[in-house]
Amino acid sequence: MRAFLAALALLVAAPAGAQVLTAVSPDGSNRISLQLNGSGTPVYAVSRGGGLVLAPSPILLDLDADTLGYGLAITGSETASADARYPIVAGNAAEGRDHYNQLTVHFQEKGGAKRRMDVVLRAYDDGVAFRTVVPVQPQTAAAIVRYERTGFYFPPTYKCWGFNVGKFGSSHEGEFDPVDVPRLRDHNLFSLPFACETGKAAFALTEADLLDFAGMYLTGRGDGGPGLQVKLSPSLDDYRIAVHTRIGSPIVTPWRVVMLADQLGKLNESTLVLDLSSPSRIEDTGWIRPGLTSWDWWSGPVIAALPGQRSTTAVAKALIDFAADNGLPYTMIDEGWYAGAGGGGVRRPGVDITKWTDALNLREVVDYARSKKIRLWLWMHWQALDEQQEDALAEYEKLGIAGIKVDFMDRDDQWMVNWYARTLAAAARHHIMVDFHGAYPPRGLARTWPNFMTQEGVMGAEYNKWSRRVTSRHNVMLAFTRGLIGPMDYTPGGFRNVTPEAFRIRGDLPFVQTTRTHGLALYIAFLSPVAAVSDSPDTYAASPAGFDFIKAVPTSWDETRYLAGETGEYIVLARRKGARWFLGALNSETARKIAVPLDFLGRRGATMRLWADGDKPDAPVLTERRVVEGEALTLDLAAHGGAAAIFEK
Repeated sequence: MRAFLAALALLVAAPAGAQVLTAVSPDGSNRISLQLNGSGTPVYAVSRGGGLVLAPSPILLDLDADTLGYGLAITGSETASADARYPIVAGNAAEGRDHYNQLTVHFQEKGGAKRRMDVVLRAYDDGVAFRTVVPVQPQTAAAIVRYERTGFYFPPTYKCWGFNVGKFGSSHEGEFDPVDVPRLRDHNLFSLPFACETGKAAFALTEADLLDFAGMYLTGRGDGGPGLQVKLSPSLDDYRIAVHTRIGSPIVTPWRVVMLADQLGKLNESTLVLDLSSPSRIEDTGWIRPGLTSWDWWSGPVIAALPGQRSTTAVAKALIDFAADNGLPYTMIDEGWYAGAGGGGVRRPGVDITKWTDALNLREVVDYARSKKIRLWLWMHWQALDEQQEDALAEYEKLGIAGIKVDFMDRDDQWMVNWYARTLAAAARHHIMVDFHGAYPPRGLARTWPNFMTQEGVMGAEYNKWSRRVTSRHNVMLAFTRGLIGPMDYTPGGFRNVTPEAFRIRGDLPFVQTTRTHGLALYIAFLSPVAAVSDSPDTYAASPAGFDFIKAVPTSWDETRYLAGETGEYIVLARRKGARWFLGALNSETARKIAVPLDFLGRRGATMRLWADGDKPDAPVLTERRVVEGEALTLDLAAHGGAAAIFEK
């Protein structure tokens, strides 16, 4: 209470008797309140369990050359509530529950143009959210959104982690580091999410339902106070414009989301970002099927029987054979297969993604895959797809291609946000699944377009090919940050496990600087409905220990449970598919022994197969035994290690 009063006095000079309106979550734990401060600006505050989480923070939108959010009066409000369930086609749960209490507050300027503005607040059991709506009115009919200066103000000094991406126009690949909150500056530019622990609660800041708007970043407050404020991704043709609005339509921001739990890791269970997003626009989703895929790019590709070959028909067939022999439904063919390809992110003249190279006969490869009951994913540069979208997708549908991996967008301005939606809609018409690489982090679009299976927007295992940055600590931090808001195409599966001291950078047959069991656990800790089995078939044949776990692991789940963890140090998650539970534990650089409760198994217990750290990084130890009700599983986690388990009832 003292922190709340101090923050209120310091940050907001509210007039005496100011009206405070509040939405409370169905379980009563989370509250978001709204009032006007002395400048007539809407300010909201967030609390959990009676403790302040976010101090009163302004909601401001710059339209044209004028800010909307000063000199307002409350003209009315109404409440609503909902409790609806919806299917999650591929994700961390089989269904989401859109269960909330809502408050809509209407404002109007007391002078000037007398523009109207609404703020919609929602309170869920796992967080709160709000969005700004500017109703259709003559005063804003042709308005341009230049900036949003909505704040997330912190009362005390929290323990926080964020990825300071530093610039717009990024693939959002980097580390989530500890943030010294008092030193946040307005020249910082943080990607999403931004995660904090208050001592009594934990929260992650993000956004949801990003449609026809600019992506949100977080930056230090301009007044130097503790906390953050919104910065929108600018238009490429004019950095002073974020959003071009549509005449005859309201201006609607995405949801500004505060995910809330007692512990940060608990937010792995949340479906809040999906709950807040627009419902599915695909009526029949039966053709959308998660699964594992073999992949040619990460290992080189290097196939011992095909020395010197890269993107060739023979290499593609070898990856298809590997998938078929091991029960993987997909093979992904990466850069180099189509006419004019080359140079990775370089857009070259003469590219044609409906034709293939002399070295790789796509029709022959498709026919071979079909004979093996394998379906293909194809990589492509986004600009090539943009130029040939309808022709290419129609051709892929005829060929029976399962999905496309689209790369190098590296933007989240309004135009690119709309391009995502257009591409997903076009792909859905042709029954094509999509993996966006070079992408911004998830905003819930996978609910609106369930064929959007996974995306990058993460510094994943590809960085092992040219850096030492993918450490065990980095992986653990991803499970407490980036992994909270949606799937990430991290591309696990590297089986050349060495210690950090023995690690060497190389582009072909790269090493990973974690233990084998840490690598197995990534398939549980990191959600990706289409997940890569990244290494060379030769590597798995030469060192198969643990590969039976990968072959058995699902990529979409009915239920997720956070079991134990300490932010940045270690995490243990369990996920259920049908009657089977899968456990994954990731550890950072300090060896530790932990006890993990197995209450999620219920009274009957289960038979457990456990892959634990052995004497060498690439030598896991497999044990099988019965576990019973009330038992705690003791895990001895090596430095940079982990554990993986399957429980059969």
